[in-house]
Amino acid sequence: MNKPLQTFTRGSLARVAGVNLETIRFYETKGLLPFPERNASGYRQYDASDAQRLGFIKRAQDLGFTLREIKELLSLRALPEGSNQAVKQLAEEKIDAIASKIRDLKQMKQALIKISAECDGQGTANECPILQAMEGAEACCAGKGGSK
Repeated sequence: MNKPLQTFTRGSLARVAGVNLETIRFYETKGLLPFPERNASGYRQYDASDAQRLGFIKRAQDLGFTLREIKELLSLRALPEGSNQAVKQLAEEKIDAIASKIRDLKQMKQALIKISAECDGQGTANECPILQAMEGAEACCAGKGGSK
């Protein structure tokens, strides 16, 4: 006898995947998760491959991939002629983007350390050297993340 495929309602799929119902609906509208078939009672029926796909999406997000990038990875995965090279290129681009963010964050940290060291924590906010520095050119975090 063939073992019947395990099916899930949206609620049970959300519990199994560790996401909320709206996340599943959102992924469907973004094309990351296919719209499910409905059973005779009209309930949406998801299967184990949907749970696996949700796990893939979550892990890819944990690695910093955007939904657009995840959709591209899923597309590459679905193509029989999909190339490992294309996947590797996306991963290397993500590594470069993360390295760039780390550099930016280090510059921001150094700028904050510098202006924070000028404040003794005494006086009023109007006299605060940190706030005064943020009004001046030296607080622009080496040109990152803010306007003057």
